[in-house]
Amino acid sequence: MEKSIETAAMDALMVRLFDAIDEANMAWVIAADQALRNAFGSMLIDLVPSYTTLLLHYDCQQLTHSEAIQLIHKALSGLAPVDTQAGELHDIPVWYDESVGPELPLVAKRAGLSVKALIEQHCNHDYCVFALGFAPGYGFMGLVDESLATPRLKTPRRKVAAGSVGIADRQTAIYPLLSPGGWNILGRTNVPLFENAKRGEPLFRPGDKVRFRAISREEFEADGGDTTPMEERP
Repeated sequence: MEKSIETAAMDALMVRLFDAIDEANMAWVIAADQALRNAFGSMLIDLVPSYTTLLLHYDCQQLTHSEAIQLIHKALSGLAPVDTQAGELHDIPVWYDESVGPELPLVAKRAGLSVKALIEQHCNHDYCVFALGFAPGYGFMGLVDESLATPRLKTPRRKVAAGSVGIADRQTAIYPLLSPGGWNILGRTNVPLFENAKRGEPLFRPGDKVRFRAISREEFEADGGDTTPMEERP
């Protein structure tokens, strides 16, 4: 790990720890997140961990630019990775079906797999939550097996149903609400992505792990799942 600090705004700094996405990064990113929160305390306005970086927004009325940089260096001196088992493991039931996952055949064909084998492979890994973004509660997870890597759709859909589970390149994610999107959709879950919607608390946090579990249409419906088919591509 070779950190660098870049200016992001007059009161924000980007702490870069790595140059490439890797699941092993998160043990260091979460350790840095904890160390910086402790060091800045009330001088911290916001801290956003991501794949390889942390965006730190500090109170410029309490700290100068140079003081903030010095505090970052001090906080991260002698940093050690955290135990990645500390993050929560989320079990996510998914109904994999072409009606709600129209790219199932496409992704399977690209991977040289049957649809059944594709589903098994997508479920056979604990995915690391790298970052939250795009939409509230949207967790970018990875890395999917290289054989399943599939480019985003050339033309994004105008509407992707809430709970849609998709793949883009070597990442996988769940759409938390109805929105546009260009990921390859494989199925749908009925798990809400906010533990406490009123307080805006997301289910996932960077460093958590997610495992998908295939369920039948009957199980999905019994849990209140919406079986409305995905709209066609525009």
